[in-house]
Amino acid sequence: MIDNSIEIKNIGKCYKMYPSRNARLKEWLNPFSKTLHNDKWVLQNINLFVAPGEAVGIIGMNGAGKSTLLKIVTGTTVPTTGSVSFHGSVSALLELGLGFHPDFTGRQNVYMAGQLLGYTNEEITDCMQQVEDFAEIGEAIEAPVRTYSSGMQVRLAFSVATMKRPDILIVDEALSVGDAYFQHKSFNRIKEFRNHGTTLLFVSHDKGAITAVCNRAVLLDHGKMIKIGTPGTVMDYYNAMLGGTGEETIEQEKQEDGKVKTVSGNGKANVEEIYMLNDKNKKVEVIGVGEPVTLVIKARVNSDVPRLVCGFTIMSSLGQMIFGTNTDSLHKAQKNVKKGTMEEYRFKFVLNIGPGNYSISTALHSEHDHTGNNYEWWDLAFVFEVINISKHHFSGTSFLPTEVDIAELNR
Repeated sequence: MIDNSIEIKNIGKCYKMYPSRNARLKEWLNPFSKTLHNDKWVLQNINLFVAPGEAVGIIGMNGAGKSTLLKIVTGTTVPTTGSVSFHGSVSALLELGLGFHPDFTGRQNVYMAGQLLGYTNEEITDCMQQVEDFAEIGEAIEAPVRTYSSGMQVRLAFSVATMKRPDILIVDEALSVGDAYFQHKSFNRIKEFRNHGTTLLFVSHDKGAITAVCNRAVLLDHGKMIKIGTPGTVMDYYNAMLGGTGEETIEQEKQEDGKVKTVSGNGKANVEEIYMLNDKNKKVEVIGVGEPVTLVIKARVNSDVPRLVCGFTIMSSLGQMIFGTNTDSLHKAQKNVKKGTMEEYRFKFVLNIGPGNYSISTALHSEHDHTGNNYEWWDLAFVFEVINISKHHFSGTSFLPTEVDIAELNR
């Protein structure tokens, strides 16, 4: 076994489901009688190797088995089949604040939680100031935890769990709680650990977080691994699944540049053409920062649909969403569109984004987003480049026209 790696072999988890308490008792008292329970497998045949220093994201709908898998990896739940092995110090952020004693002070709880993580009192004392500084709860560190808000408990719990950089870090939706400021602060600490060689197993529904931190992603569905690959490819497949009602197909095709194009939907409408026009009404694939553009999407309706919404999303080359909107948000959704109709949508906007390569995803559906009756979702439908031709130098993914006033004040 290689240090800092995680090896998950043939993991399965089954729960016995009884129709009543009496049935459970009868089966326990007479194990040779007729079976009175049904087996419910929440995980089956999970095999995954996470290399030292690698970050793997785990995604899936609620009930897919994500949290159960992490509990098995951390040892808080025993698998029915298979095994998990790793070497190195492990820190897990599963249920932040779990185990805090409400009548003890924050400082006392830091010592108790730190001991549970395997640290000595001397090590905790050495880290105490760092914990206080990161948590930023001030004098409340000396108050009983029962007086804390949920946000304060999250701050203290995260600070304790990450007081030292572990060899392996396991995170289960920990960044979805707490205030926005502390979420950013926590995420930056996780990225810092990742950059210094910590192996990371990370559960999140946030595509930006997965693509920013992880090398690979795993998609779980009903307890089974159904997709593994680059974060962008797996997240695109997951987004296509979210719009599923059972009628849809999902197709992924690897292109010459190595990127994977995803098309999904039930086919009741589809995009036939997409292009971008500049302010001179000419088709372009390279455009300047801050220039006005028109995105043209031509869609064909293949079946009568009660409602038709067309939308688009601009994605960065790293898979981060830059901007998205649709005709529902713009109060232009169409009703009772007939089969054979060809619709042309012209979205006009100013391209106030930073230099770089971008792609556009299109969506045709009936509700406010593609999770409601997905006719077609098409990733990488159009690719374009933004360059800085006439604007002052700036940093970031967004261009904000800026003026500055300077006044010399008398001393």
